[in-house]
Amino acid sequence: MQFRNESFSWVNVEKSEVMSTTALYNDQQGGAEAAVEAGQETTPTSSSSGAAFGLFSADFKKNEDLKEMLESNKESLKLEAMKRIVQLISKGKNASDLFPAVVKNVASKNIELKKLVYVYLVRYAEEQQDLALLSISTFQRALKDPNQFIRASALRVLSSIRVPIIVPIMMLAIKEAASDLSPYVRKTSAHAIQKLYSLDPEQKEQLIEVIEKLLKDKSTLVAGSVVMAFEEVCPDRIDLIHKNYRKLCNLLVDVEEWGQVVIINMLTRYARTQFTSPWKEDAVFDENNEKAFYGSDSEEKPDQKEAKPYIMDPDHRLLLRNTKPLLQSRNTAVVMGVAQLYWHLAPKHEVSIVTKSLVRLLRSHREVQYVVLQNIATMSIQRKGMFEPYMKSFYVRSTDATHIKTLKLEILTNLANEANISTILREFQTYVKSQDKAFAAATIQAIGRCATNISEVTDTCLNGLVLLLSNRDETVVAESVVVIKKLLQTQPTQHGDIIKHMAKLFDNITVPMARASILWLMGEYCERVPKIAPDVLRKMAKTFTSEEDIVKLQTVNLAAKLYLTNSKQTKLLTQYILNLGKYDQNYDIRDRTRFIRQLIVPNEKSGALNKYARRILLASKPAPVLESAFKDRDRYQLGTLSHSLNIKASGYQELSDWPAVAPDPTVRNVEVIEPVPERAVSLGKVKKPKPDKFYSDEEEKEEGSGSGSEDSSNSSSSSSSSGSSSEESGSESEEESSEGSEKTSTDSGKSSSGSEASSSESESKQKKKKLTKKAAPRKSKQPAADSDSDENGNGPVGKTSSSSAESSSDSESESEEDSDSDSPAPQKKTVAKSKPKVEAKSKNEVSLLDLDDFSPAPPSAPKSSVYSSSLLSDLEGLSLSNVSSAMQVTTSSFGPAKTYELLHHMTGKGLSARYHFPRQPCLYQPSMVSVQVILTNSSDHSLEEIHIGDRSPASLNIHCFNTIERLEPGASVTVSMGIDFSDSTQAANFQLCTKEDQFSVSIQPAVGELLMPSTMQEPDFCKEQKKLMGMNETSATITMATANTSNQNISKQVLSVANVGVVSSSQNNLQRFAGRTVSSGALVLVTLELKESSAALLTINTEKTIMASMLLRDLKQALSQA
Repeated sequence: MQFRNESFSWVNVEKSEVMSTTALYNDQQGGAEAAVEAGQETTPTSSSSGAAFGLFSADFKKNEDLKEMLESNKESLKLEAMKRIVQLISKGKNASDLFPAVVKNVASKNIELKKLVYVYLVRYAEEQQDLALLSISTFQRALKDPNQFIRASALRVLSSIRVPIIVPIMMLAIKEAASDLSPYVRKTSAHAIQKLYSLDPEQKEQLIEVIEKLLKDKSTLVAGSVVMAFEEVCPDRIDLIHKNYRKLCNLLVDVEEWGQVVIINMLTRYARTQFTSPWKEDAVFDENNEKAFYGSDSEEKPDQKEAKPYIMDPDHRLLLRNTKPLLQSRNTAVVMGVAQLYWHLAPKHEVSIVTKSLVRLLRSHREVQYVVLQNIATMSIQRKGMFEPYMKSFYVRSTDATHIKTLKLEILTNLANEANISTILREFQTYVKSQDKAFAAATIQAIGRCATNISEVTDTCLNGLVLLLSNRDETVVAESVVVIKKLLQTQPTQHGDIIKHMAKLFDNITVPMARASILWLMGEYCERVPKIAPDVLRKMAKTFTSEEDIVKLQTVNLAAKLYLTNSKQTKLLTQYILNLGKYDQNYDIRDRTRFIRQLIVPNEKSGALNKYARRILLASKPAPVLESAFKDRDRYQLGTLSHSLNIKASGYQELSDWPAVAPDPTVRNVEVIEPVPERAVSLGKVKKPKPDKFYSDEEEKEEGSGSGSEDSSNSSSSSSSSGSSSEESGSESEEESSEGSEKTSTDSGKSSSGSEASSSESESKQKKKKLTKKAAPRKSKQPAADSDSDENGNGPVGKTSSSSAESSSDSESESEEDSDSDSPAPQKKTVAKSKPKVEAKSKNEVSLLDLDDFSPAPPSAPKSSVYSSSLLSDLEGLSLSNVSSAMQVTTSSFGPAKTYELLHHMTGKGLSARYHFPRQPCLYQPSMVSVQVILTNSSDHSLEEIHIGDRSPASLNIHCFNTIERLEPGASVTVSMGIDFSDSTQAANFQLCTKEDQFSVSIQPAVGELLMPSTMQEPDFCKEQKKLMGMNETSATITMATANTSNQNISKQVLSVANVGVVSSSQNNLQRFAGRTVSSGALVLVTLELKESSAALLTINTEKTIMASMLLRDLKQALSQA
């Protein structure tokens, strides 16, 4: 039963016979009453007042019905009771007395009931520790439950029982959960780390090991939680971040919002310890800083010393570049986090990009406004130019709260300069008339600050403040007097008239601070008003006893100063006031009076100070400096609680100063990068003898057709290896990818999960040996480095099985690499001759590899009509139907002909470039997406040395095409590239260079191009789909276009959007498609269930939730359009 969010009341039942399982509720906002029957059991309950049964009544029997429901034999009643109990908790009611009844149901087989029980236990486990401990064996069993949410909930409850005796059990559970297949469970283990550390800090070393392991996790779901655990347990262990720095930067965009906040703050502190300051005044900022990444350190250093150019570390630039898109985030904390990161880390000329986003936040709630305005106030002191264009955004609104108004006033004062001061002062004139007295007083203070900061308007401000002295409002007058007093101290000689004017108003001013200020002015400048000052003292002598303490103190001071300068007129007055002060109730005034008497009136007892009385009392005082209250707040990191309170809060970690010399940047180089050059070098050596032949114009034209046999051989080898890996029921390969083995090809075989059962491991070894033998004869051209890697590109799958498989794959790689240089061209020619029809269609970029799916399964390939039946029968021999089923990665059965513009010939000075995704396995590296680029020379002169230049981000993994030495006018050439998008639709930016010019271009992949097809049978599909339910499932009901209701058209539309494989279905109303992400190998399952009329349910199951939502949007658009 789902309860409404609005407030409701339980309707009491008048008679004694009531149903214990029925709750009536009505919506107080006018909704009709509804009754919910949860079961048939009835319990007679006598009640003198109907309220005895009310769920929220204070009666001691208020929860009896819930206890009875929990002890019932019916699952529906228990579920109903748990829903009501969880609702009670959400309302803030105490349900702890139900703990024994609830905890009995912890072993229930009903998943929904189990989840609710765990929600309850998490809330009360800490209070009822003894009872919770009785069920600890149940929690331990639940840690092995097939359902990821149950495993996570069990760990959450276990970590909530704060009893030191179970610390070893908690530690073991955390270690196991850190190796779990589900990222949700791994995320929960990161949360449990913090709880265990607070319970037993001595476990720190073991917890750091778990944190180190989780930091390597590639899942965006885990990243934020593990960084939070890192910040709590070992924030000083910067060395743990080195290897994961670039990964965290790249994952940042896809992490959930609160994880982004934590990671941004951590990376801000990290960057301040690892990079040199970009704020050096004598340094020249070098925009082409990424070149330093490729040059050697020894060459760069002498240049830096001579010319002093500032060359930003590529990793520093990576952080700034990857956080910039987050300024568009809907979460204000994320935007604030990026703003403080740029403030503390970015070169000064780049900080202004955060301005617009911060101003946008001012439209939010007043709590958000308050924090943002505090940070803007600090920033505007140092860099006025940042916020000047948005000055109108800081104008005060009548609806603003006082604290918001005061902050806006502060910022406007900081932004004031000669150019805009007239506008700001006009605003201030309006603010002074405000009914909010505190705000009006703050405005007068702001006027005073403007007057001291901008000398051109000092006189104008003074005259305006003097006019305010005649205001009816005492607060305004008092504040004006105080500010005028401070201003007059800066140039008292020119303002004798103002002092006289203030003396005349003295009788009408009643605010103590203002009266004290006038008295201080009279005493300080008594020589400039020799006739008025004694008269003011005379008036004060009359009212001395009734004045406030602060006024009495200034009266005593005035008397002392006049006694020293004009003793003839004021000697008696001074003695009178000193006598009054001597017997005052306030001890401060009595002490001051005695001190002044000894200082100015000479007698036998007075000491040496009497000679210096004049110098002490009439010494020239320095003029007060009117400063912003936020001037000293920049010592705290922006956006922190310490900055907001202006005191160091508990747990605050200070930003370190920039290092004079940057630490060794190579510590951030990950092992992942090591095998890639080795693989690339081996391929390069093979291809170097005949580079022109491989990329020549003639053969590139035939690439759509002639490369078919070459590609199909790649397909067969990769399919066989993936088939062998998937034979392990998906457990080991999935675990390797989720464990974050991160493509470490040499070590991935050694790091299989600790939680894996030994029996399944031995079985998988035997299966792998058999499959390796079967697959070996089918391997032709593709190097072993590619064919042996699993779907994730995480390194050789064969190496995880046995040493014999390892040695066989090594020997195969050598033989295949030797034959690699000779094989491509002959294969292309023979196929091209025997299959002329395919060659005719090469313009549509359809390769023979695309037909790999035809014989075993009936996917509806839109272009099947092109091929003859004899060709199809010939191609049946290419399929891998004889290899054991499960999942095989294949090539697409649909090759979209759509191309995208990369460089326009006008922008490229004659060089134009278009690109498309051929949907073929990348030759260079399995984790790369294959991209074909068509370069055309539209100019009247030849272009030389066309090549790929700098890339952005610097860590972007691109396999560049070989340099094109010369491209004649009107000529075109097609080249192949490989790009590792890391399962993200973020654009790959790089420079396309000729001998003379450089052009910045970017390739933006559609989400469907980041997939590769995966062939599987229907039972395997259903099995994998069950593993990816809950948070890993995204679905939507769509309205199909009439033209798209046939199975063939549905397949055509889905394959046009996403590079997936068709899974044969036994039901006519179900269409299934399967694929894997190219980079990480995560499974993506698409199901389309046709409903009545033209409605359909589209479901996507995958761990990559961001990709799922984007793919759902694209598929929905394609299927709903005719």
